[in-house]
Amino acid sequence: MKNLTRLLLVLLGLTGAAAQAQTKFQTQAGTISFFSSTPIEDIAAKSTQASAVVDAATGRLAFSVPIRSFAFRNGLMQEHFNENYLESEKYPKATFTGAVLGWNPALLAAAGPHAVQVEGNLTIHGVTHRVRVPGTLEQQGTRLLLNARFSVQPADYHIEIPALVRDHIAKTVEVNVAANCLGQ
Repeated sequence: MKNLTRLLLVLLGLTGAAAQAQTKFQTQAGTISFFSSTPIEDIAAKSTQASAVVDAATGRLAFSVPIRSFAFRNGLMQEHFNENYLESEKYPKATFTGAVLGWNPALLAAAGPHAVQVEGNLTIHGVTHRVRVPGTLEQQGTRLLLNARFSVQPADYHIEIPALVRDHIAKTVEVNVAANCLGQ
């Protein structure tokens, strides 16, 4: 499959670095952020420690992020997130494994970002759900840029919000993913 991908790229007239197409891309410094907005309070956190691996030959990909790596502007909010809501001692990572739907390796040969749908298993707080996520992929030389934006409902992942602060946290949380993966 690897040789077929390279042959396709050469036949498409690509030269130089692009002709030596990478099939595996990875990073240890992907960014995952989330945002929750209510009339009472906005909650935002960000991690730059997401690991990602993409197999450009098959369209399969995987992400993992340490829950404790999410940084909040408010230390108490971060403490409650780790201890009370996500229970990061018990569930130290959130993960996603899946594949690009209708994957065609030649997609990356064309310039610019390409809209894709990714389907797979998202595991948060020890609960796994099958999800479909829209995103973009773009190859720039030996790098593959991935971006996605989707929503998650904490209740779907058995994340219990105490009644006292329930009005402070939105029922749906917006998640953004950005990874700049280097070819291997």
